[in-house]
Amino acid sequence: MWLPVFFVRHERNRMAGNQVARTAHRTIIDRSRPPEEGNDRWITPPDVIARLGHFDLDPCGAPGSLTADRLYLLENGDDGLRDPWFGRIYLNPPYGRTMRVWVEKLVAHGRGTALIPVATGTKLWQEVVLLEASAVLLYRHRIKFIRRDGKDDDMVSPQASAIVAFGNRDAAALSRAGLPGVFLDFRPWYLRMLSKVVAWFL
Repeated sequence: MWLPVFFVRHERNRMAGNQVARTAHRTIIDRSRPPEEGNDRWITPPDVIARLGHFDLDPCGAPGSLTADRLYLLENGDDGLRDPWFGRIYLNPPYGRTMRVWVEKLVAHGRGTALIPVATGTKLWQEVVLLEASAVLLYRHRIKFIRRDGKDDDMVSPQASAIVAFGNRDAAALSRAGLPGVFLDFRPWYLRMLSKVVAWFL
């Protein structure tokens, strides 16, 4: 009689796990909805941006954010996936199913830095990030995001975060940022050496 009981228990655990996953997925998506849908967007802390350096464009901008010179805003009718990208990009994409589309566009652009959740078992990480990134910083702490009103209470990330650099210059900037965490450099050895030489003269 143990065999049917085992399968019933296994099926119950599987269904419970799927329900937890769906609930977590809905929570993540809800937190990325625009304000008109009743949820605020999570703004990257200014001290993190300051350490990463100057950015030309944030295609997922939010009012009150200081992430880049130019922000694409939903409030202005901008579409960060449709509108042209230029210069150095800072990307904190909406969590959920569209995240891969945003990151792939950054890969195609070739120059920029993204802040995304650490999920190395996902297709996004295994098929895009780990194959295309120039460098990755696995952030040591949970990032405390900022609301549009400047407050950060109850805005701690529910997941570990990674800062992902695409392009040699962004990888070099990430290596010099001094942010806490484990830095993984995926660049060829000669580019790593070149960055060290340039940093020595700065």
